[in-house]
Amino acid sequence: MNGLEPCVHCGFCLQSCPTYLATGDEADSPRGRIVLMQGLARGNLNATDPPLVYHLDRCLGCLACEPACPSGVSYRVALESARSIIARSRPVPLIARAVNVVMADRRLLKPLMGSARLLRPLAGILAGESRLGFAFGMLRATRNRRSMHGPRPAQPKKSDSSPPVPPSADHSTPCAALFTGCIMDGLFAHVHLATQRTLQANGYSLARVQRQVCCGALHAHTGEHDKALQLARGNVAAFAAHPDCLIAVDSAGCGAMLKDYGRLLRNDPLSAEANALSERVRDVSELLVPQGPRVGQAVGLRVAYDPPCHLLHAQGISTAPLELLRSIPGIKMVHHADAATCCGSAGSYSLTELQLSRTVLSQKITALVAAEPDLVATGNPGCIMQIGAGLTAAGHDIPVIHPIEILDWSYDLAGFYDS
Repeated sequence: MNGLEPCVHCGFCLQSCPTYLATGDEADSPRGRIVLMQGLARGNLNATDPPLVYHLDRCLGCLACEPACPSGVSYRVALESARSIIARSRPVPLIARAVNVVMADRRLLKPLMGSARLLRPLAGILAGESRLGFAFGMLRATRNRRSMHGPRPAQPKKSDSSPPVPPSADHSTPCAALFTGCIMDGLFAHVHLATQRTLQANGYSLARVQRQVCCGALHAHTGEHDKALQLARGNVAAFAAHPDCLIAVDSAGCGAMLKDYGRLLRNDPLSAEANALSERVRDVSELLVPQGPRVGQAVGLRVAYDPPCHLLHAQGISTAPLELLRSIPGIKMVHHADAATCCGSAGSYSLTELQLSRTVLSQKITALVAAEPDLVATGNPGCIMQIGAGLTAAGHDIPVIHPIEILDWSYDLAGFYDS
């Protein structure tokens, strides 16, 4: 199985693995799962072998093991391959399959997201620790918290804010096309708007890309390889209409998947186009930090940053979000002890592996509460919903938002958006 050959079973990955730390079971560690996947690849284990399926299902896919590995094991490639083989012999769990179907079909997604938005005002009342209560807590975490910065001040004096971003030396304007996705488009449209406003305030022109679809990450991670390929092809075709624009992404999971299209479609007729797309993908923090970003109005907040796994481990982006937050006047960054560990969301994992997901989350909630932030910032919708629901279930009303929302508040307070 591709990616596993360099493994020497050294065990450096053990302490990076949230499920191993939660259970203490070697089979729930990367090293243990590699042994299982090697058995599958060599034909020593059948794709329906109960221990194989059980322990691979329990992997979060957070990829914290990859940077910890001194041998360069490509764990993500092997895991996706193993899950694809298993999915051909055993159906993907019903809940995950249902989620995948909805996310891939706009005709189903649009009414479902509309219904969720209608229920959102009730979510705060119904949120709690039970399975249903936690689901409502996740929905509650999707609220637009833009008004929490308080009343708009009067238009600031010119000295209160940085000057407009000047045009580049060749008088061209950098172009960015926003990837909208599925959950982000349905429940986090306010984050997309914040991304668009802050990019424009930093000198970017925006291109609107039609016929976008789900990135396919949920499908790839659960073994539905063919569906992931289909969705990837759709996005490659859609973004080919704007070949000169960088692709701005405000969801870490989507960004990691889009950057992996070149590998995913390496044997496809669209392989060259897929590589070209992957090379254009940027997390929004990667776009804004080199541009400055512009300095807005002070917001006066204690912020705990929690890096999404698919930003930190899959994309290797660690400093840009922190630099973005530190560029905002009045921000005090507060450290929490569990920042580098997965929150337990992992796409549909929190639905299919409820108990282990909550166990992994509990340590993070304890660490965040101890840090006493005014809010938590993280750049992935699943993380926002999971951590937000966890804090609510623990009785703490600490907002969890995207870092770009804080920059957007700062710019709004500074009057950058006034016509």
